Amino acid sequence: MKYGFDSEKYLKIQSEHIKERIARFGDKLYMEVGGKLFDDLHASRVLPGFQPDIKLKMLMQLKDMAEIIIVISAVDIEKNKIRSDLGITYDMDVLRLRQEFLKRDLSVNSVVITHYNGQTGADIYRQRLEYMGIKVYYHHTIPGYPQNVALIDSDEGFGKNDFVETTRPLVLVTAPGPGSGKMAVCLSQLYQENLRGVKAGYAKYETFPIWNIPLKHPINIAYEAATADLDDVNMIDPFHLEAYGTLAVNYNRDIEIFPVMDAIFKGIYGDNPYKSPTDMGVNMVGFCISDDEVCSEAAKNEVIRRYFTSLCDLATAHGSDQEVNKISLLMKQAGIDSSMRKCIGAARDRAEKSGVASAAIELEDGTLISAETSPLLGPCAALLLNATKHLAGIPHPLKLIPQNMIEPIQKTKVSYLHGHNPRLHTDEVLVAISMLSLFDENCKKALACLPLLKGCQVHCTVMLSEVDRKVFKKLGIGLTCDPMTE
Repeated sequence: MKYGFDSEKYLKIQSEHIKERIARFGDKLYMEVGGKLFDDLHASRVLPGFQPDIKLKMLMQLKDMAEIIIVISAVDIEKNKIRSDLGITYDMDVLRLRQEFLKRDLSVNSVVITHYNGQTGADIYRQRLEYMGIKVYYHHTIPGYPQNVALIDSDEGFGKNDFVETTRPLVLVTAPGPGSGKMAVCLSQLYQENLRGVKAGYAKYETFPIWNIPLKHPINIAYEAATADLDDVNMIDPFHLEAYGTLAVNYNRDIEIFPVMDAIFKGIYGDNPYKSPTDMGVNMVGFCISDDEVCSEAAKNEVIRRYFTSLCDLATAHGSDQEVNKISLLMKQAGIDSSMRKCIGAARDRAEKSGVASAAIELEDGTLISAETSPLLGPCAALLLNATKHLAGIPHPLKLIPQNMIEPIQKTKVSYLHGHNPRLHTDEVLVAISMLSLFDENCKKALACLPLLKGCQVHCTVMLSEVDRKVFKKLGIGLTCDPMTE
């Protein structure tokens, strides 16, 4: 896997920059954490070399002075919004995040349910959390947000929200995903802290969009594709341009909310220390890109991946035409075409010749390997066997799993577990060769090659089961599928 991002440099300069920001404010700093504190798989895909948990490693250095608020939108609770990279709902991810933080001895203060407007699902979720001993607060929907600054910055706006009692100088506000209302929680807390005589500050720690690379850089376009369901739009920060005469990239929600931030800061301090939304950020990612070509290529692949994901979501009634059309437009604007993803053409060629569902993988050295469905194996199960045999130098005609071992597994699946598809999935194939590796040297060699698949790209001409998708995620393989069923 080629690297284009220097994680060690990032760890050093990002932590230094955050400490400087904390020092600028006296009593308390609310820091909105955009993206993921750990499991930041999007960042690791578009910035090869970015460690998925590096932000958490950096913030661990500040854990003695920090506590965490986890935010979830009542809207996301109601519609059972799913975190696509992990395949779990946002409400489940709140509990997962909390547990992960506690395991690392980080202080978790509470959960804030935002965009609350009497939703039944939010009420049930609150009861569930409180039964588990978790403090829960409501932050309400404010009419005219974020344009109605007079209402927002009043007792009927932020003043109507529950106040979250905090005890440490650094409060990290995070969420399962974008659009949860993290910034509004921070601003509401600033407003209410000021009523209590506390001069709190605010900073934004968010990876994307990267402010100091071009607006239409593939990395920033990949961020727009990733948030297509939110209709986020990257744009030049007009406040930054006016204040400093230099270009900086931000996105519409931060730019829209800046007048509110400006009014709140002026109410607290008499002046706003920030001249633009970009000033609020502490993002140093752009300074740590070591190979722009590698990152650009990875970002283009991510945009294509997001496009195919949106097509499959639409086909399964989990997506929308709007999302598909937005990503399609982004691809056209950036000159990105699905033909750039070589495994797509290879998989479709194999399917056209064989007449059955097929899959293909592009290995690190550019080698393309394909496989097709058979009575014994699904296309991706066969593909994993073909790829690992190639990497291990095992002749292709050699069968790693004897047919007489596959057939009893198929009988169990159909006769005893009442399944409809007798073919082995990827996880079943991996279990089989794991068992055989105790006696068979070729199986042992094939298993040892699995780590070499990390960062490789796969396309399948049909949508895969959740089991197969999860296996590819765990192996670190980028997956796309045509929105078709067998």
